[in-house]
Amino acid sequence: MTLLLLEALGALVLLVFIVWWTMFSGRKGGELPEEVERQKREQRQGGDQPEDR
Repeated sequence: MTLLLLEALGALVLLVFIVWWTMFSGRKGGELPEEVERQKREQRQGGDQPEDR
């Protein structure tokens, strides 16, 4: 019984580590500043719309 609990705890720790790694490994300091996020949204919106000629 104890072995099953240890195995389940190990699997849970591994799952939490994988989720944490995928969420925060690419950005230093967590989330991007709001200004950068706004610029990215504007670039995506501008790229999707056809130009007026």
